[in-house]
Amino acid sequence: MTQPPYVLILFYSRHGSIAEMAKHIARGVNKVNGMEAKIRQVPEVSDITTIASPALPDEGAPYCTLEELASCSGLAIGSPSYFGSMAAPLKHFIDQTSTLWLTGRLIDKPASGFTSASTMHGGQEQCIHSMMTPLLHHGMVWLGLPYKNKELISTTAGGTPYGASHLANSTHETTLTDDEKALCEAQGKRIAEMAIKLQK
Repeated sequence: MTQPPYVLILFYSRHGSIAEMAKHIARGVNKVNGMEAKIRQVPEVSDITTIASPALPDEGAPYCTLEELASCSGLAIGSPSYFGSMAAPLKHFIDQTSTLWLTGRLIDKPASGFTSASTMHGGQEQCIHSMMTPLLHHGMVWLGLPYKNKELISTTAGGTPYGASHLANSTHETTLTDDEKALCEAQGKRIAEMAIKLQK
C-alpha cells in the first residue's frame, strides 16, 4: 500500500516548547489537501556511549527513522537554541544521514526550521541557520516565512523570516503567543503547499 505524501515535522524538545510548536506546524500542514503531517522526535544522546535510548520514548511523538526522513515530501525541523546552534541530539541524528546524501534522497524537497530560546536575542535566527546548512548540503529547498504573514511585524515575542520561533520567558514556559501560533501554522501550510508543487 502506498503511503500518502507527508511533511515530516522532526524535532528535539527538552522542556516542551519545540514539541508545542510542532503541533501548530502540523495544524498548518493539515490545512492543505493532499498532504499529511507526521510528527517525530529524536532521542537524547549521552556522553556515555554504552547507554542507548529505549526503542520508544516514554512520552510524546515516536522517534524518527532514516527511512521516514528519506520518504518525506517536505521537512520542518526544530530545536531549542543552544548557544545559537541546534541541540546535540538533533545534530547527532542529522550526522547519520550520509546514506541519504549519497543517494540524493532529499534533493529538491522543501525544508524549514523552527526554534525557541529563553531570551529575545538567544540565537534563534542563528540556530535556524545551523539546521539549514546540512539540509542545503542534502540539496533541499529552504523556505522561510514571508512578511505577508503580518504577525512577523506585530510580534513582541517569537517570529523570524528565517522560520517560526518562540520566546520562552522561563525554562519551562511552553505557552505560545497568538502570533507565534499563527506563524507556526503559516509555516506548516507553506511547506505543505510547496511540497505539492515540487512533487515530481
